[in-house]
Amino acid sequence: MAWMQILNSRRAIPISNPYGFSRFFSKSSPFAVKVGIPEFLSGVGNGVETHVAKLESEIGDFQKLLVTRTFKLKKLGIPCKHRKLILKYAHKYRLGLWRPRAEPMKA
Repeated sequence: MAWMQILNSRRAIPISNPYGFSRFFSKSSPFAVKVGIPEFLSGVGNGVETHVAKLESEIGDFQKLLVTRTFKLKKLGIPCKHRKLILKYAHKYRLGLWRPRAEPMKA
């Protein structure tokens, strides 16, 4: 009896969009147009942005940061937790799964 009520209630929902995804993708989140090392690290957050000057002077280019390995970051004196965050978000950025936001998130 309960299954019949569930099935009947599902049929009563009007579908305005045949795909059903319009409300989830109606607003796109604002992304930074130009992504450099400072924008990337501030997008990662959690205190990683304190290493901007060090990474810009030693690595220089954002594309080089995306392919940098753990040992190079360790030689620059970046703590383990920050290295893990940088490498995790660099991998997500390369795959196209994450981009830093244009405006900082409000706490």
